[in-house]
Amino acid sequence: MSTSLVLVGAGQRGMGYARRAVASGAGRIVAVAEPDPDRRSRAAGEFGAAAVADWREIDGRLADAAIVATQDRDHEGPAVHLAGLGYHLLLEKPMAPEEGPATRIASAVDDAGVMLAVCHVLRYTPYTKVLKSLIDDGRIGDVVSIQHLEPVGWWHQAHSFVRGAWRDTASSSPMLLAKSCHDIDWLLYVAGSPARRVSSFGGLAHFKPSSKPAGAADRCLDCAVEPDCPYSAPRIYRDAGPGWPVSVVLSSYADLDEALRLGPYGECVYNGQNDVVDHQVVTMELESGVTVAFTMTAFTPAEQRKTRIFGTHGYLDGDGAAIRMVDFRTGADTVVTVSDQVSAGHADGDEALVDAFLAAVASGDASLIRSDAATSLAGHRVVWAAERARHTGTVVSLA
Repeated sequence: MSTSLVLVGAGQRGMGYARRAVASGAGRIVAVAEPDPDRRSRAAGEFGAAAVADWREIDGRLADAAIVATQDRDHEGPAVHLAGLGYHLLLEKPMAPEEGPATRIASAVDDAGVMLAVCHVLRYTPYTKVLKSLIDDGRIGDVVSIQHLEPVGWWHQAHSFVRGAWRDTASSSPMLLAKSCHDIDWLLYVAGSPARRVSSFGGLAHFKPSSKPAGAADRCLDCAVEPDCPYSAPRIYRDAGPGWPVSVVLSSYADLDEALRLGPYGECVYNGQNDVVDHQVVTMELESGVTVAFTMTAFTPAEQRKTRIFGTHGYLDGDGAAIRMVDFRTGADTVVTVSDQVSAGHADGDEALVDAFLAAVASGDASLIRSDAATSLAGHRVVWAAERARHTGTVVSLA
């Protein structure tokens, strides 16, 4: 018998998780809560599900579990409400933009005795499984330090964090939380230790009015500079092909020209509608003594994360598809290939997360979920500490 699910938020992420649940045969969508009428209608039709505009209309136990994939600032209400009704929760990251709401979600889950899987999808990739096993098996001795890069990608930054829904902190969340709570959680998971102290530096270097070229217009379609601009919306979206990110751009418009003429995705990246950082570094000292240096930057190709792990007996260098391992004891220099190609994205982590969550709900075995509420909250607290450190120029200690 498949696990029954309520979908709260029928956007890109929510629909992706729901489709995986249905395609796997392990889940079925019985109800959709989505305020946008077009999205609500499409989701209800695709899944053959009941539909409501507001999650508050769900006042009973319609299903075993719920997927909560609303915007960042709208997670607390449905998560707390549905946990109280006994739903197990698959919750899109971040839990919430601030500590108070995230703590209340964790408390509601604990009080109700339900399972929570925050969508830290990088924990579930085949690459992560292999990398962590090499560390846990002692193949490089004791880990001493880690260097990690999140290459957001120049066009991805422009799409999601300059023109898109995550461009301003007040309506979404800080860049480090919106994009890189994945990475902070993953680093703590791979190292197997909580953080002790955090510092951070970064800011908005380029995507601001002072960087606007002479002669640039407020929209790409009107701009004489557009043909030579690396952030040209017509070029980014016309070259992208079907699917994401074009599907996001077209969500409320008849065609791409109309979307670029009228919507936010056709705006100049230098208009000043955004305030999230375009580069940030975070340094951490873990309770184990391991030191971590993390860099998030817009100014790269959009690729998989790159990680170097330095141990007492060896060295690992990974790019999401393959891991180079150097053994100091034997001099052996080998490559472990996990995938035959490196691509941007989550490398099957989304699908594996959904599969693990559904298996946990079906079996009642919470250990199949690789981070519980307390673990996810602890990772988020590192992000908030890093933001405090960045704004104050201090080193922040974590209890």
